Amino acid sequence: MRTRLDVSGIEYTITFEDVIRKIEELHYSRLPVYKNNLDEVAGMLHTKDLLPYVNASKVENYDWHTLIRPAFFVHEQKLIEDLLQEFRNRRIHFAVVVDEFGGTSGIVTLEDIMEEIIGDIKDEFDDEESGNKKIDDFTYIFEGKTMINDVCQALGLPPNTFEEIRGDSDSLAGLILEIAGEFPQVNEEIVSGDFIFIPLEINKNRIDKVKVIIKEKAS
Repeated sequence: MRTRLDVSGIEYTITFEDVIRKIEELHYSRLPVYKNNLDEVAGMLHTKDLLPYVNASKVENYDWHTLIRPAFFVHEQKLIEDLLQEFRNRRIHFAVVVDEFGGTSGIVTLEDIMEEIIGDIKDEFDDEESGNKKIDDFTYIFEGKTMINDVCQALGLPPNTFEEIRGDSDSLAGLILEIAGEFPQVNEEIVSGDFIFIPLEINKNRIDKVKVIIKEKAS
């Protein structure tokens, strides 16, 4: 799943000209359309549906809302094999992931599912390298948006390692906020059990990069 922080969508009220500019900027083939915020997803826009209408003489005042397709919603606890089967049966490639309260947690695509099964699929818009790296057996650098389960896997830990302290968070940045109880400062040490979390880069209200240190056991 791509978390809500990483989801780009289209505001329902913008003009068709702005829609075209947004699509040219983002390079995505499918985008959620929302009213007010991402908790109110009105549908999904497929960029190929816009092609017959991008002629300059037709752009002005065109009502692009007629092109919105119904959104497909899935619960965040749905198993990947079940989701893949639903994608195949419905012949769709895109779903909005919701939590138990109906709020939007993020999106998931067929490419995301296939990457989980067969490994990363690179295209011309992908960054060549991830921001995640191992410094030594006890020190790691992660992007704040990294999912907690992926952090556990990289550290060689059981997936439920942080279950009691993660609260409703799915990402490493969310886990740090749960532990700290407030927004931390750059290079501030947040300690929890055998782990030290140090935010290295913060952009506005977003933790972009985190150092994770595993305390060495005394022999």
